[in-house]
Amino acid sequence: MRKLTEQKRKEILDAASSVFLEQGYERASMDGVAKTAGCSKATLYNYFNSKESLFEAVVRTFSTNYLTRAADELYSADNQSLSLADKLQQFGESMLGVMTSDWKAMQLYRMVVGEAGHSDIGELFYESGVRESMNALTLVMEKYMESGELSRSNPGLRAKQFSALVKAEADELFLRRQMPVYTDKEVATMVENAVQVFLQGTALNVR
Repeated sequence: MRKLTEQKRKEILDAASSVFLEQGYERASMDGVAKTAGCSKATLYNYFNSKESLFEAVVRTFSTNYLTRAADELYSADNQSLSLADKLQQFGESMLGVMTSDWKAMQLYRMVVGEAGHSDIGELFYESGVRESMNALTLVMEKYMESGELSRSNPGLRAKQFSALVKAEADELFLRRQMPVYTDKEVATMVENAVQVFLQGTALNVR
């Protein structure tokens, strides 16, 4: 087997993202990715043993890495002393980091939504970072319910509700052909609005 290199892996992921976006998940093939990447099919399979594993790697690289980072920040020991509002703000800004990056992540999400009704792509996307970030946020909600800072409810539902509020101002982007350019400050303001609405409706004792 040829030596695996990070550079070749990156080239394959770049090629795969283009193929998935151009052809969709169902029509995309490992042959097509290999041709686009300029490598043999055998080389491609040395790096990724299936189209599913390749798609997961593409999604984690270009899209849900923001969610994974958001989850990591919630677990970070350095952030345990932050207030609930600050933790939610940090999570939301990491989550919306995709809006200040290459639009490829948004395009991938569009593709997932468009094909989810007739393939397993939605489940693959969910397991590629969404689940772990929502689990982390659920634990935060549970913690603050137990401390009395949030009203008692289903912590998983609260996590979904906050996530929905964070994305509320971005939803219209999926209807646009061209995505506007957002600054970090604009993204922070969107998240501040979401945090304020969420805490007004759920917090008993915001500190």
